[in-house]
Amino acid sequence: MNEQKQIFPENAPTEKAVSAHSRRQFLGIAGVLAGAGLIGLSSCKKDDNKESYDSGVGLGSGDAGVVNYLYALKQITTAFYRQVTASSTSAFPDPKEMARLQEILAHETAHSRFLQEWMTQLGIAPIQALTANFSTVNFSDRINVLQVAQTLEDLSVAACNGAGKLLKSAKYLLMAGKMGSVDARHAAFVHDLQSNGSFADLVALAGLGADDVNGLDGALSPAQVISQLGKYSRQRLDASKLPTY
Repeated sequence: MNEQKQIFPENAPTEKAVSAHSRRQFLGIAGVLAGAGLIGLSSCKKDDNKESYDSGVGLGSGDAGVVNYLYALKQITTAFYRQVTASSTSAFPDPKEMARLQEILAHETAHSRFLQEWMTQLGIAPIQALTANFSTVNFSDRINVLQVAQTLEDLSVAACNGAGKLLKSAKYLLMAGKMGSVDARHAAFVHDLQSNGSFADLVALAGLGADDVNGLDGALSPAQVISQLGKYSRQRLDASKLPTY
């Protein structure tokens, strides 16, 4: 890809680097948001915290529930790229490609940790750590790995877009929009690895609600996303209390 360096610059941060600096990065981002009036610790009531369900993990209600839903998605996506980078050297022998996948892992790790710490700062109880289930994925098969990566990235974009219709607070909407923008770049890269020049093919994303005529990505509801994401989680995600549209 000619624009690859713009999306994935040289000397990209590794997951280790993200781990070492995530707390400092989080505090810096949180400080910026607070300075802009986007974080208000008293704006979220405990009523919006996670709820327990015998049948699975309750995501909660209101804006807090939507953020926990995005956090669940980020947990699964992070776990996927961690396993890809740990076990797929045979599927991705090109060190440049593996470096890009490691960078995506660093991004997803940062997103997941930021959401967890940000919710704690806001008085929202993050859902439990999820256990990923990738028993159907052959991590030594390049095609299979890229297909699953494409599914997760396309779902992430559609989830962030869909969350925008549900969120009431500007601070949460800003967060979802920024994460969706990064995920769209991941999706474009994964699409292009499979077929050069396909990164902007919205026709292929019609099933996710993409509008090729107007150049718009799709937007899915939490229920639609979880129906596809659920097979990669050992816990059932209960979105029954989330807002709908």
